[in-house]
Amino acid sequence: MTSGVTVSGFSGAVRDLAGAQKASAGAPGYSRFINRRIGRYLAAFSFVRGWTPNQVTVISAAFTYLGIAAIAVFRPSWPLAVLVTFALVAGYAFDSADGQLARLRGGGSRAGEWLDHIIDCAKIAAIHLVVLISFYRFFDLRHHAVLLLPLAFEVVASTFFFGIVLTDQLRPKRRAGPTPVARPDRARDGLAKSLALLPNDYGIFCLLFLTLPLRNAFLWLYAALFALQALYLLAALVRWYRELRSLDGAVAEPGRDATVLAASEAS
Repeated sequence: MTSGVTVSGFSGAVRDLAGAQKASAGAPGYSRFINRRIGRYLAAFSFVRGWTPNQVTVISAAFTYLGIAAIAVFRPSWPLAVLVTFALVAGYAFDSADGQLARLRGGGSRAGEWLDHIIDCAKIAAIHLVVLISFYRFFDLRHHAVLLLPLAFEVVASTFFFGIVLTDQLRPKRRAGPTPVARPDRARDGLAKSLALLPNDYGIFCLLFLTLPLRNAFLWLYAALFALQALYLLAALVRWYRELRSLDGAVAEPGRDATVLAASEAS
């Protein structure tokens, strides 16, 4: 166990995690208010069991890929909808727990971050492909052009994920120090943004599969989420590009670097 860890037992782990959460103002609503809280208890349980963050990441992958595979293999039904939704929600909660467990143990590792990102990347690609398979096998589609929808959704989701990762890598590195934690004033300020980002929240996408047996409803809701996430992506691409252009400009004016960085982190 990493030195400096002083928590004792499940309740102690939950208490320490509650005081060491990443800043959440502006995070999508489901992830902020539900998933991180579930992940906190799973991280505390994992800590008591002596599991490592990488083991928790593998558990997350097992739940997620079970749900993904079931979508492609089985005909839509209410039992399947419950199974898929539970598996995806559990996988997402364990995905939050691995990072929280790493912080509780004193810090993560490059290998652990790599593993987490690879699993997330495969998940984003696979989940829309199995929706395509389900549409083809089990939906009575009047127009086969509908099969293009999951392909377009995959492009949007994959580009968004890659954009987040790449933009973070291109930002100036933060100086060593404690992980920023949530503050009540900033949390309140970001409430409207959290609610506005709900359609772009992976947790909401997981809950969508509860409507899988209602095939027309699922299809229209899936299309609506695609349209909204495409708009979010366009807005994010513009914001990221402007941010990086500002950072490029700050290179020629070193005195502006700290101001530009602070402004980009506050956005």
